[in-house]
Amino acid sequence: MTTPEPESKAVAQPDGAGTAIPKLVVPPSRPSWFAIPTKTTKPAIHVSPAVLDAARKDCDQLLRDLRTSAAGLTQSDAEERARATGPNEVAQERKLSWLSRILKIIRNPLVILLSTLSVVSYITGDARAASVMAIMVALSVGLRFWQEARADSAAEKLKAMIHVTATVVRDAAAREIPLRDLVPGDMIHLAAGDMIPGDVRLLTSKDIFVSQGSMTGESLPVEKFHDPQVKEESSPTELKNICFMGTSVESGTATAVVVTTGAQTYLGSMARSITGERVLTSFDQGLNRFTWLMMQFMAVMVPLVFLINGFTKHDWKGAFFFALAVAVGLTPEMLPMIVSVCLSNGALAMSRKKVIVKRLNSIQNFGGMDVLCTDKTGTLTEDRVVLMRHCDVDGRESDDVLLDGYLISYFQTGLKNLLDRAILDTPDFHAKEILDRYKKLDEIPFDFTRRMMSVLVQDPEGKSILLTKGAPEEVFHHCVQFELDGKLSAMDPEHMAGLKQAYENLSSDGFRVLAVATKELSGKKICSKEDECNLVLRGYVAFLDPPKVTAARALAALHKHGVAVKILTGDNPLVSRKVCKDVGLVADPMLLGGDIEKMSDADLAEQADKAILFARLSPAHKERVIRVLRAKGHVVGFMGDGINDAPALRAADVGISVDTATDIAKESADLILLDKDLMVLEEGVLEGRKVFANIVKYIRMGASSNFGNMFSVLGASAFLPFLPMAPIQVLTNNLLYDFSQVPIPADAVDEEQVSRPRPWNIEEIKRFILFIGPISSIFDYTTFFVMLYIFHCWDPSRAPLFQTGWFVESLMTQTLIIHVIRTNKIPFLQSRASWALTGTTLAIMAFGIWLPRSPMAAALGFVSLPGLYWPILLLTLFGYMVLTQGIKVWLLRKQWI
Repeated sequence: MTTPEPESKAVAQPDGAGTAIPKLVVPPSRPSWFAIPTKTTKPAIHVSPAVLDAARKDCDQLLRDLRTSAAGLTQSDAEERARATGPNEVAQERKLSWLSRILKIIRNPLVILLSTLSVVSYITGDARAASVMAIMVALSVGLRFWQEARADSAAEKLKAMIHVTATVVRDAAAREIPLRDLVPGDMIHLAAGDMIPGDVRLLTSKDIFVSQGSMTGESLPVEKFHDPQVKEESSPTELKNICFMGTSVESGTATAVVVTTGAQTYLGSMARSITGERVLTSFDQGLNRFTWLMMQFMAVMVPLVFLINGFTKHDWKGAFFFALAVAVGLTPEMLPMIVSVCLSNGALAMSRKKVIVKRLNSIQNFGGMDVLCTDKTGTLTEDRVVLMRHCDVDGRESDDVLLDGYLISYFQTGLKNLLDRAILDTPDFHAKEILDRYKKLDEIPFDFTRRMMSVLVQDPEGKSILLTKGAPEEVFHHCVQFELDGKLSAMDPEHMAGLKQAYENLSSDGFRVLAVATKELSGKKICSKEDECNLVLRGYVAFLDPPKVTAARALAALHKHGVAVKILTGDNPLVSRKVCKDVGLVADPMLLGGDIEKMSDADLAEQADKAILFARLSPAHKERVIRVLRAKGHVVGFMGDGINDAPALRAADVGISVDTATDIAKESADLILLDKDLMVLEEGVLEGRKVFANIVKYIRMGASSNFGNMFSVLGASAFLPFLPMAPIQVLTNNLLYDFSQVPIPADAVDEEQVSRPRPWNIEEIKRFILFIGPISSIFDYTTFFVMLYIFHCWDPSRAPLFQTGWFVESLMTQTLIIHVIRTNKIPFLQSRASWALTGTTLAIMAFGIWLPRSPMAAALGFVSLPGLYWPILLLTLFGYMVLTQGIKVWLLRKQWI
């Protein structure tokens, strides 16, 4: 069978990077084996019962149950099974069509409200108002559609789409077939470098090690065996005779039978669990709460204005149009566009820092994040094994031990594993000069019974030296002496405890430890296993997946900015504790997957708040920790790059991955780092906070102004014999004010506003509205008094003068007060707006002064204002700014905003 694309053998990349995630194939969900119950209806992450059953059966029984044999399936049988099970593909989130994407964007309460008002305005003959609102909606929807489509396109290009094949036995002959054509019952051959093509049970095995890092976070491969599983394991990846789809063979060979494929695999259940609608993030929830708050104000305000004007003026048509204009004026119609432009600017700024923003709303969540949960392997660590220590039996560094270990790894002819390569990659080791002085005579290969290996070399003095390296507990059994400071001592019971303590100390620090021993074989040119006795213990070589050089600095910077960091890993607690120590995190208290399994959500939420390190976690555990932290009110980010991280990436307010991550991780992420420098995290957090600060500026200004206008409009409607402002004037005022706020997304942000996380707080916004909003009404009413009693506007014939006076005062106060509300400092002196915002403020104020004398004045119902009006207006503006600044400072001291 062939496919049009060029194919390659399923050669694995580190931790599954580049694993192809094909089209959506979602079968009915099956019973969960180890999924954690939550309040979500998402499919559980589980291992198929068929796989668990296969692990316990002997090989002959299993083959009978799967209706297959060592000769494999026939081609016709395989094709029949393929029709029943479908292709070997896992679930992937459906790509949105352009129409679906637009419909999703406009499914927003404020966009719907603006669209409705636009239609009503058009039907009732107010085409200008309808056009303004339609333009706002189009700009907002268009910007968001363009940015998200562009980000998705960039993310698609990151995916390394690899067309892989597997070696399958069919019709008693081995052949290469595309991965998607595998079916349950297929017999497969596995060798070093192969990707596991399904959930398979081993039938025969020889020294096979499988890299499961993409699922568990472990840096080192694990050994697998073909014997039936006897012990019940707490995690599916600990099953010794089962290999899972998406993992890869590090070394060794095996034959196996495919038990499940596609969506029925463990990987498939993970992929299925992350498809579908996302839970609303804190940003979406906060924005929706604010929108509904403003709609509630309108629901009260607009009918009141309509009824009061209808009953007092007896002009129900005029009252309707005025109420409609008030509805438009109260609507923060620029909010969708301001939010979209703020987020787009943030995405553009982050792209310069090599961060792809897949979902715009995630930028603010990044800034509002107060807890960052991160996987360990590949994110905090370099995802490679490095020789960290080479020491004598007392734990002191020893070049002699390094030399012995190096000679063993260099001269052994078997497949060099990760530990061998780590020794051979040791920097500043002058290998060539040394190797020329040694000659290899013989070797004893590694096997999993002895758990050690030996090489026989001739040293520069012509002596035959047997060098042995292996698991410390096994090497100890073959040693009778140990060497320390050039002296030999017997390994009697008195010394054994101390010797074991030395390597146990290394192990407890998270190192993978091997012991090195030697023996002189005088005159021998060959050796055998029988020679591996009466050895002299020289010391230990210790390995670790080291932290990235920027990890500690990045985490310290996040802590400085108020972000608590927690480690969620599938790796063992000792290694995890060591990494935490190296990057400056306190590992206590620590929670293990087994502990989490027994906790209720309430207990877990309490413990998760305190814990820093979570180890031995399954994907379901990680997701559950994220959900309980969010339920406690935290804005949670998660950073990971493995298959096992995908559900947690999806559950977080903001999911962060890297370009070398597995495809399923990149699919689930909101942000993708193109540079592995973790300092980008700090820059991203600050950028997100700037975005949020500028969005909140608009919300505070628009909402407080609108709330103040409610009182002004209601009062004026009740006692004036005419409309306080013509509908066209209300709309013009609103349009000019909106224009003055267009530069807000690019406005400067005070350092204090980005120093700490600032999640949505609707109560804080309410307090700001309730205290700042009525201040504008105070000065509106002083303007009413001036117009009525100084300029004698009680007479309906002088209504245009009243309306012009209030229009100019309202526009000038609203536009100027931006500079007070945008900062917590003293405006103009301690904090200055951007030149663009300052420019639009001056331009709109100048335009407002000119408008009553302009050629457009008559069409808009304006008349020239008397000379005395202008000094009174200056006093009004000064008083408004001073009082607003005073109330703002009082609210800050009370810590109410």
